[in-house]
Amino acid sequence: MIVELNAPSSWVWLALSYHIASRLAYVLYVGVALRLQDREGFFTKRYGAEAGFRRFRRVAATVMNNDAFSFIVLCLASWNELVGPPRGWGVAVGLVLIALGGATKLWAALTLGWDAYYWRNFFTPPFRLAPKTRGPYRFLRAPMYTVGYLPLYGLAILVGSPIAFVAALFDQIAILAFYQAVEKPHFERLRSAAQLSDIDGVL
Repeated sequence: MIVELNAPSSWVWLALSYHIASRLAYVLYVGVALRLQDREGFFTKRYGAEAGFRRFRRVAATVMNNDAFSFIVLCLASWNELVGPPRGWGVAVGLVLIALGGATKLWAALTLGWDAYYWRNFFTPPFRLAPKTRGPYRFLRAPMYTVGYLPLYGLAILVGSPIAFVAALFDQIAILAFYQAVEKPHFERLRSAAQLSDIDGVL
């Protein structure tokens, strides 16, 4: 079987640039905002817990939705860039990955509650931590950022776009870096505080 790549058009490069910029806007805004909130109470000191969370969520939802939209634009712009494999194969694999990853992300969101999807625990601690014995957290430490990212790869395969596949890999690396730098330290501090609280209660 011969696999060939169509030369990317200027529209593909434009869509790729738009998506990379959108992903960076997403992880940088959310990352910096949450670090400021975690260290200084940036939002809660100015607006209170609920109002501060709503302000953060409003901007976070905008950049997150734009990021998702930009990936779809990239997939449409680079549709059928890959020539060779039977389209039925690509569609089947793509749909399986989309279903598996989408179901895992939905399962994780339902396990935590929808507010946790926008990092509410940074604004109103103590907040429910990721339950290690419930839902997908029984098997994965960060299901939303691992298996939950399979739909991006699935969509890239479905439309036959190697550039979108590489962009999906970039997206996952970026969100995992965000997890290691921002979310993981925060959760470790919350768990340590909870353990100390339990010890104080016993004493």
